[in-house]
Amino acid sequence: MRSRPRRSALYMPGSNPRAMEKARALPADVLIFDLEDAVAPDAKAAARDRILAALGAGGYGRREIVVRVNGLGTKWGADDVRAVARSGADALLLPKVESVETIRQAAHGLAEAGAPSSLAIWCMIETPLGALKSAALAGAHFRLGCLVMGTSDLAKDLHASHTRERLPLLTALGLCLLAARAHGLAILDGVHLDLNDDVGFAAACRQGAELGFDGKTLIHPKTIAAANAEFAPRAAEVAEAKRLIAAHGVAIAEGKGVVLVDGRLVENLHVEEARRLIALDAAIGELGAT
Repeated sequence: MRSRPRRSALYMPGSNPRAMEKARALPADVLIFDLEDAVAPDAKAAARDRILAALGAGGYGRREIVVRVNGLGTKWGADDVRAVARSGADALLLPKVESVETIRQAAHGLAEAGAPSSLAIWCMIETPLGALKSAALAGAHFRLGCLVMGTSDLAKDLHASHTRERLPLLTALGLCLLAARAHGLAILDGVHLDLNDDVGFAAACRQGAELGFDGKTLIHPKTIAAANAEFAPRAAEVAEAKRLIAAHGVAIAEGKGVVLVDGRLVENLHVEEARRLIALDAAIGELGAT
């Protein structure tokens, strides 16, 4: 699951055909075509048609294509789900998920509309209740593929300040990370709202990567390169991973379960993480070649 690159996930309004056209040349790992917050109520039906036309035309290479639909309780939600079912998108993103029933309702709608089993459901966790229920949500259905943090709405509901260290959000971020990993899901960090704060953005990406997030959701193409860099394995890390695997292989051949590498104990759990990192690096290379 985690070997697929999701370092950068760029939101773009479904009502903006020019943005969707330009996205074909952007180096984002994930493109999220938005029918919810970024689209005015009177433009939602037209935006849905534009997204379907863009996906039908193709040209997005190996980028992962996700469509964020309107809430199932709105008058657009059911039609959005039916449209995404046969659109060719990789995933449908549900906003403000707080109940298992919402996920199951979306899954039922996809099945009724003839969606392939490969079409995943992603869930936005952007409320205190959603964060508290994240463990149940993450195990709700086989289509679940990713949790996406909506940190702006979450901070608002918490009455929390937007700080560079994001201390007010760490409890919710940690709960959702635990839920995602416990159920084998990917998880993406929330957006950084200040587009003029390059230093703060880089720090947020670094923190997200250190916490264990797979990538970061973005609101502007100019932030893609920094996110890609922060969430990708460094060349030195890949080289070290290969060295650990080789040293451990020698130890196993000699009948040993562990080995010391530069004074550090290396056992099977370290080898598993090294293999994951190498697989991610290879997947990033394949994505960049398209």
